Parts: sequence; C-alpha cells; structure tokens
Amino acid sequence: MARKSFSVLFFIKKGKLLKNGEAPVCMRITVNGCMVDISIKRSCPVNLWNQAKENSKGKDRMSVELNHYLEITRSHIHQIYRELETSGKIITVDLVRKLFYGVDEDSKTLLQVFREHNEQSRKLIGKDFVSKTVQRYETTTRYLEEFIKKEYQLSDIVLNNLEANFISKFDAFLKIEKGCAQNSAITRLKNLKKIIRIALENDWIKKDPFAYYRFKLEDTDPEFLTMDEIKIILAKEFTIKRVEQVRDVFIFLRFYRFGIQRCERFIT
Repeated sequence: MARKSFSVLFFIKKGKLLKNGEAPVCMRITVNGCMVDISIKRSCPVNLWNQAKENSKGKDRMSVELNHYLEITRSHIHQIYRELETSGKIITVDLVRKLFYGVDEDSKTLLQVFREHNEQSRKLIGKDFVSKTVQRYETTTRYLEEFIKKEYQLSDIVLNNLEANFISKFDAFLKIEKGCAQNSAITRLKNLKKIIRIALENDWIKKDPFAYYRFKLEDTDPEFLTMDEIKIILAKEFTIKRVEQVRDVFIFLRFYRFGIQRCERFIT
C-alpha cells in the first residue's frame, strides 16, 4: 500500500507586494503530491521573513501575532487531516482546503444554489422567464465563480461564510475587472440578492449579507424612441402572454402620453 504524504508550508510572495510594501503570506497544502496555495490574509515585511522557520524573525507585536496565527493555522490543518484519516474518507487536497474554510458536505454553497436556480429557470423559459433573463443570471454566476476563485482561492463558498464585505468586494470586482458601469453592476448584485433571498427562505444562511447594503442607481439620459423603433416593438411577436401585455401597455402610454399612475386606473 502506497504511503500517504501530507505537508503544510508557509511562504511569502515577494513578486506581489501589497500597497504597504509587505509581501502576502501564503500556505501551501500538499496531499499525495497534489498541492494548493491558499492566501491566509496576512502579510510580512520581506526582510523579516525567515523561510527556513516559515515565520517572521521580528520581535515587534505584529511579528509575534503573525507567528502565533501561523502556529494555530498549521495546527488546525493537521487536525483536519487527522480527523479525515480517522474517518476513513478519501483524502484530497481540495477536501482539506474546503474543511479549512468551513465547508462540509451538508453545507449549501452560493454557486450551487445559483446553478440550481438557473437550471430551474431554464425549464420555465416561455412560461415564467424569457431567455435573456436566464442568460443574465448565468453571466452573473460566471462572474461570481471568477470572483470567488480570485478573492478566496476557492471553487465555491459556503453561504454561511458570506459576510457583508463580500457584497462590496464583488461590486468592486464587477467595476474593475469586468468594466461594469454602476447600473450594470447593480443588475448583477440584484441577481445575487435574489439567490440570497432564496437561501434565507430555506434557512440555508443565517445572516443576510445585504442587510445594510443600499443600491445607488445613477441617473441616466434616456434617448427617445423613434417611430421606426416603435413599429419594430409593435411587430415583435412574444411567446409569453404577460410580456405581450406589458408591450401593449407601454405602446399605449407612448401614444396617449399617459403617466403610469393614470394608466393603472384603466388596467384596474
């Protein structure tokens, strides 16, 4: 029987210095030759890092706190590995990483719920959804997957591990990495908020990360439709009766210059 190998290594990324001039500290977990690097959200001045001892050689308070955190983290990873050995489960580097982040087999994850929602929505195209709406949710899912991998070095994230700053970080990612304008980013965030609402209704998440988040739409300068554009809308055939009715009301408002509140009385 092949001998199982397991190791934990701490190191710094000298080539990716932070704004404060320090290097991010990373942890490398290796299981049976397969390894993964994890950011532990800590940093250290390059000149103070001792790679042989895998810690800081500084004597200041920050160095002492860093070294203490590294000891606790190493001990935690070894405990996870020992428990997996005892359980008799097949141990993989990805499983160790997930357990380090608090992911267990019964925990619902964000992308899992997102994909379940998208799959169900696809089946309802032509009834409750139009194709473009589903495509929008699928794009948001893809953006979230990229964000989680970049920010947390994970393939998915447990719903109960979501904090309020997850929303603001994703908002920044959309604008910086994806070039989304303010209102476009808000559309993606509203897609995410719907999934969080589903999770809350099913008790898959305890706290709402959107609880204190406020959407701020930018005022835009709308362009008026030309008669040719209105004719295109009139000629468009819809498979969903509800959407067709919305189109008819929209055209009615445009031709008779009624406000939406006045129109509501006619609809009633």
